[in-house]
Amino acid sequence: MYSCSDLKKGLKLMVDGEPHVIVAFDFTKPGKGQALYKCKLRNMITGSLFDRTYRSGESFEPANLEDRDMQYLYQDETGYVFMDQKTFEQVTLTEETLGDDKYFLIDNMDVKVLMFGDRAIGITLPNFVNLKVTQTDPWVKGDTAAGNNKPATVETGYSLQVPSFVEEGDLIQIDTRTGAYNTRVKE
Repeated sequence: MYSCSDLKKGLKLMVDGEPHVIVAFDFTKPGKGQALYKCKLRNMITGSLFDRTYRSGESFEPANLEDRDMQYLYQDETGYVFMDQKTFEQVTLTEETLGDDKYFLIDNMDVKVLMFGDRAIGITLPNFVNLKVTQTDPWVKGDTAAGNNKPATVETGYSLQVPSFVEEGDLIQIDTRTGAYNTRVKE
């Protein structure tokens, strides 16, 4: 069980029988009375946000979540299909559940799928992924100023800003946590 002193951003706990994650947290101690813990919670199944205030002394049940090592297989009309590497069981996640993470998935990529009971509710990607640039403007002589970026689209359809020396066909490394260009990769 968690107590109020354990509350922090990113903590996963059960609220009303469903897993929630704390996305914002604020502690206030009024002049008299009990301390207040104001939390903004996101439902990990529906994605809805709400605010809740707790008083010191309350306790919370940890979310019963499990990370499973899985491999991304393919996308079809029902969603994105992942396979457990130990049991070969397959689970499907919808586009809404994945959000922007869908742009960083490559066939046969190893990911961690977050499970609530028998239900998949999210994924954890590797910190970096290598993707091929499929569309960008050509480099123009004289575009050498530092910080001079241009838009580019990678093979998964994701658009981002890249340095002016990146060309179509280049393999680039993208930080999946921020969605930003990291470096050009030698093939």
